[in-house]
Amino acid sequence: MTEQYDEAAHAGLKRCFDSGRTRPFAWRVAQLRGLASFLRDQEASIARAVYDDFRKPEPEMFLTETGYLVGEINHVVKNLRRWMRPRRVWVPLHYLPARAIVEREPLGVVLVIGAWNYPLQLCLAPLIGAIAGGNCVVVKPSELAPATSHLLASTLHRYLYPDAVRVAEGDSEQSAELLRHRFDRIFFTGSRRKGVEVMQAAARHLTPVTLELGGKCPCIVTEHADLGVAARRIVWSKFLNAGQTCIAPDYLLVHEAVEERLMALMKEAMESFFGPNPKQSPDFSRIVDLRNFRRLADLQHEGEVVAGGESDESALYIAPTILRGVLPGSPLMQEEIFGPVLPVLSFRSLEKALEIVRSEPEPLAVYLFSRDRREFGQLRQKTLSGGICWNDLLFQASIPGLPFGGRGLSGMGVYHGRAGFETFTSPRSVLTRTGFPDPDLRYPPYSAGKFRLLRKIVTMFS
Repeated sequence: MTEQYDEAAHAGLKRCFDSGRTRPFAWRVAQLRGLASFLRDQEASIARAVYDDFRKPEPEMFLTETGYLVGEINHVVKNLRRWMRPRRVWVPLHYLPARAIVEREPLGVVLVIGAWNYPLQLCLAPLIGAIAGGNCVVVKPSELAPATSHLLASTLHRYLYPDAVRVAEGDSEQSAELLRHRFDRIFFTGSRRKGVEVMQAAARHLTPVTLELGGKCPCIVTEHADLGVAARRIVWSKFLNAGQTCIAPDYLLVHEAVEERLMALMKEAMESFFGPNPKQSPDFSRIVDLRNFRRLADLQHEGEVVAGGESDESALYIAPTILRGVLPGSPLMQEEIFGPVLPVLSFRSLEKALEIVRSEPEPLAVYLFSRDRREFGQLRQKTLSGGICWNDLLFQASIPGLPFGGRGLSGMGVYHGRAGFETFTSPRSVLTRTGFPDPDLRYPPYSAGKFRLLRKIVTMFS
């Protein structure tokens, strides 16, 4: 429910966790199924809310928000009992009789701070992992998606146990207030600048953090690519959600031998998807706010326009835009674009393209279109990133068994599927022994002969 989050609310969540209510397998599964019911029952309301926030089309909403989340829940419910099972560990012979296991313990009370670009998914996907881990959770949706935030705050408590899961609405002041409390983990999705603030606040309490940030994800197209497939998939992934996707291709590196052909095919794909005037298309989203609109409008004129270039401030509309002739030092290459503007750089050799990729901080993802397995091998050996996708884009984040997350400046920590369960739990080592036998060999005083025997046993059985 929507309410002020204060010391009393925080203490209430702590009491709920300490009561042990969130630990049983049955409780966790019941909450996850309640969350799935929320997504099914409220699908129409969710679609309206996300559309109101930035005119996101309903098919996109289903694919990237509700449909994805229901699939994630189903995967977790199917596997959770196995994940919760303690793992046996080998015990050296000289410690027998004994039994050693590693069990996954809930963390306690955790905070999830979502982002506006996928306002439902980026709140609820971490929530799935937190519930699966047996925690109490505070969810802070983004104030830049107010309709979705309000829907979560006013509706989610009907489906989840309200003493264990709370939604805290509000602006940056509310976020600052939340960060004053000691949580057992903070999970944040957003910008690098905000990520630094979250990490600094967490350091005051030595709270562990998971940061899902972003970065400039490159897409490389070599002369060995299937250009028709590459064109359609690049256009779809870049302009999905009007480019406001942290793992969208942020810039395109194209071999000079195929650049002209690829540009022509991408223009064809854009018209096929959005028509001659994308502003009239029901399948193209809008920019979330005026500040981001003006930032993107300035970037639209930094290169030679291949397609797009139009904008309308009153409608927060930035046309899907492709810019070629972009140099590595261009303003387009200085920060994550996070919008429907795609700069294109050409290269003569794959090694040169990889040098450009390495010159940027490690991104969330690197993409390659090529039918040459050796080129894929080069990419894997000579780049660092959170993930890699070969001959497609985005879907590496949709596979429940693949951990999702960044590295370096693109973030720290992973989630989705089992990785999410493990992010919101802590491994606890457990050793059990009997009182017999209890040989004197371990106890002082240590004579020379006793020490020789002790050394021999430990060395022999280690």
